[in-house]
Amino acid sequence: MGEPRAAARVVAVSLDCADHHALAAFYRRLLDGELLWTHESASAVRCGGFVLVTQQCSDYREPTWPGASIVHLDLNGDGELDELADRAVSLGARLAQPQPDPRWRVLLDPAGHPFCITPFSP
Repeated sequence: MGEPRAAARVVAVSLDCADHHALAAFYRRLLDGELLWTHESASAVRCGGFVLVTQQCSDYREPTWPGASIVHLDLNGDGELDELADRAVSLGARLAQPQPDPRWRVLLDPAGHPFCITPFSP
């Protein structure tokens, strides 16, 4: 069998954007996270068991929804679906169109990345 390999311990998701400070602040508030660090072109927010790294790109363009296959976040929370979506909108998200399923809401974060919110765990 071979030598055991070291296992990764932290999941980090990096999100490109035009303003890394604003996007980090949005996710910190939305997910009740903790700002770990911020540098000239990136910030990191710990949200439960994972870290979101927002990376500033000078030529950033928002993803298209619906559109090409991209990674998106699936978030769950305690509360009614409309309450969860309304909270995200109050923090700077916007509802995406179309909405493909009544069991969750697709929203766009301030940088245009789609994410889903649902009251049940995946």
